[in-house]
Amino acid sequence: MIEKKIQQEKVYDLARDHFLGDYPESLPMEKAYLHIGIYMGWIIDNDLYSEFFEEEASTEIYRFKRRELGCIILSEIWDGALSHELFNREANLFTFYYYAGGIYKRDYKDVLVTPEETIYHVDDSWDNYDKMSVRISERFQEWQNIILGNKK
Repeated sequence: MIEKKIQQEKVYDLARDHFLGDYPESLPMEKAYLHIGIYMGWIIDNDLYSEFFEEEASTEIYRFKRRELGCIILSEIWDGALSHELFNREANLFTFYYYAGGIYKRDYKDVLVTPEETIYHVDDSWDNYDKMSVRISERFQEWQNIILGNKK
């Protein structure tokens, strides 16, 4: 049932949708790509991407893993689209739960956003990526424990 719903909702997030919202006029448009790029980067670092993504973006995957390609650029390459075709089956199930369920956005705010800023004020830095990567990994482990019935 969940997998069928995931297939129907092909795009989890799209950067251009953020431009239409409460996006701060004082910031460059590229900042709307960062939160998506951080998540994509975590998928890459954890080898949870699809065969399609691997075939289409092998150079970008390699460069991201070597820290030669930042999160904003990674997201821009895919037009700021975070979609199911980029992820393997396990990653799609997790992303549906975590990202589409709104937990990622809450974690992003808790980890990277100060009270006087928005999610768009976060800097594209490896330090920020690493902070979020730890949180996403924790959530992934929690999710796996729930799925496997190994609640702690």
